Amino acid sequence: MRLHYKGVYNLEPDSLPQRPHRPGAVPFKEAKDTRTLSIIGNVLGAVIIALLLVSAIFRGKSTFDTFQMILGCVLPMAVLLPHELLHAACFRKDVYLYTNLRQGMLFVVGPEDMSKARFLLMSLLPNIVFGLIPYAIGMALPNMALSAFGAICTGMGAADYYNVFNTLTQVPNGAKIYASGFNSYWYLPK
Repeated sequence: MRLHYKGVYNLEPDSLPQRPHRPGAVPFKEAKDTRTLSIIGNVLGAVIIALLLVSAIFRGKSTFDTFQMILGCVLPMAVLLPHELLHAACFRKDVYLYTNLRQGMLFVVGPEDMSKARFLLMSLLPNIVFGLIPYAIGMALPNMALSAFGAICTGMGAADYYNVFNTLTQVPNGAKIYASGFNSYWYLPK
């Protein structure tokens, strides 16, 4: 994998890496711009975070610690970049990192072909590592800092869950997936 930092995304889809389309490529039925994706991701993320935090508060109410809660809510900002680097690690070729903090997003895009399974792993890996695992451990202990950290990191991956949903509902088994510009495509190799 070769990571290229491209800086602030200029909101022009044509400025993202493009590639020639594969024969028979089918575009995902997905958000057509970052504004729409940002709204979907931020609303879904807020709902996920709220549900998980409420569960964590009720689970740990006998050991609730305000400092731990604040710590758990601040630390997820430290894993924004590592989250994207875990996505990037799932690519074998060139991958490009962009920031779009005005719309609350960092993202990577790579125009290489991926199997459906690898695309799903790439989409979910950071959310499992930084979100679900810490949340589960925090709930089991209970530890409010770990639970809050995991809840927020899980919610931060809402746009990734949108990709997973689109992949599971639109892409047949055996298909390959790739990105070109802002959009994802799938095709059946011959």
